[in-house]
Amino acid sequence: MKRLPIVLIPLLALLVMGDVPAQTWQGERLKDLVSVSGVRSNQLVGYGLVVGLDGTGDQTSQVPYAVQSINNMLQQFGITVPDNVNPQLQNVAAVTVHAELPPFVKPGTKIDVTVNSIGNANSLRGGSLLMSPLRGADGEIYAIAQGNLTVSGFGVSGQDGSSITVNVPSSGRIPNGATVEREVPTSFLASDTLLLNMHTPDFTTAHRIVEAINQVMGPGTARPLDAVSIEVRAPADPSQRISYVSTLENLEVHPGSAPARVIVNSRTGTVVIGSNVRVMPAAVAHGSLSVTITERFDVSQPGPFAEGETVVAPRTDIEVVEEDARMFLFDAGVELNDIVQAVNQVGAAPGDLVAIMEALRQAGALRAELIVI
Repeated sequence: MKRLPIVLIPLLALLVMGDVPAQTWQGERLKDLVSVSGVRSNQLVGYGLVVGLDGTGDQTSQVPYAVQSINNMLQQFGITVPDNVNPQLQNVAAVTVHAELPPFVKPGTKIDVTVNSIGNANSLRGGSLLMSPLRGADGEIYAIAQGNLTVSGFGVSGQDGSSITVNVPSSGRIPNGATVEREVPTSFLASDTLLLNMHTPDFTTAHRIVEAINQVMGPGTARPLDAVSIEVRAPADPSQRISYVSTLENLEVHPGSAPARVIVNSRTGTVVIGSNVRVMPAAVAHGSLSVTITERFDVSQPGPFAEGETVVAPRTDIEVVEEDARMFLFDAGVELNDIVQAVNQVGAAPGDLVAIMEALRQAGALRAELIVI
């Protein structure tokens, strides 16, 4: 069987195209490299009931909290369910509701919510979420969710037990399904400085960001605190600060190159090799030995009018195949292009590639950090 070539994904694709001068690289916007401290989203979560289902709700005998929730809701409207009555609520499902509250959102703003069944409801299609409070990590209510669900999945089952399901019918969304009731305070205007936090810690990138800001805004405007945080002086007036941040986030910065790393996903066989990975002089031989054992049964049938018996005799076939081992040589300081070509020429599978990289690291020839996830 012919093996397909391995495709290795470089972290910086520009280097794969050849020797590209660093001056031709296009800088990245500052807004893509950093985030402003205090400007962040917040997670909200709540519990609610979805009603109006077509018999696909929770089985109340197995989900007692759904019945308890209905009884509590009815009591708020002055309706008391007798203790000896066990409602069979096949059209009701207990669900969790979660949403993301963006920064600076004011009361009255609509946000999207996601609804997921926590019982044994088969489908939420056609249901409506009743008024459900959404709470933050501090336990305070920040939004109220309610509305009709949009469910992309569906399921069909037959009387013989066969069924088919497309996507996930027990989960849905409500666009603009929650109304914000409380604003989350931020520290954006709390001081006369802004704190920029980099998405990826890097001393080189932090230094270049400071140089770019000071070149445009004036010397001493920005100073690095560490490999992640950069402190920038900013005007106190809110309108001026907004314009100031808008200017900052559109500055172009050339970030530092990524560390030399080889990332291996042991579950999927995906291998990512960074552009700065180098290999010292090394020779690699690749080959494998496969042993195939096949069990068969032969039937020995006696001839006509014979007094013999039919006998079943097992037969084992063993086949040993040794692939031709190929050797390829890595010269000193080879780059990503050479590694990809050498591995593809030798016909190594993803699993073999992991073994080759591990062996190069053990031999001290791999100038990179090997990370297995």
